[in-house]
Amino acid sequence: MTKKKLLVLCTGNSCRSQMAEAYLRLFSGDEAEVYSAGIEAHGLNPRAVAIMREDGIDISTHKSSTVEEYDDIEWDLILTVCDNARENCPVLPGQGKAVHHSFSDPAKASGSEEEIMETFRQVRDQIKSFSRKFALTYLT
Repeated sequence: MTKKKLLVLCTGNSCRSQMAEAYLRLFSGDEAEVYSAGIEAHGLNPRAVAIMREDGIDISTHKSSTVEEYDDIEWDLILTVCDNARENCPVLPGQGKAVHHSFSDPAKASGSEEEIMETFRQVRDQIKSFSRKFALTYLT
């Protein structure tokens, strides 16, 4: 059986889509090929790397990509993780089932460094929980 191809899409491919990609890879095992991209590429957010490392997942080698870099892939599923991506998502080849779940952007958090990191942890935990359910529903 062919692996399902999933694209996780958000605005800048720096936080939310990177975290979701990592968790969806973890929870889908060998059942899916998971990629992430943004409408734009903003670079990998160091706080996202740090809070994922706290949960035992290393995303430091991930790259911030734009959706155009994957023009040659026919997607089975496209998961948008922010409203901006859903509203501005280009038409993609073989565009499969579209699923949307918006998460707050932790990069917009303010306050002390600890308060900002706590916001990143909260969003990480929401993405982890959602990704587990998503993988069970669509990928396994």
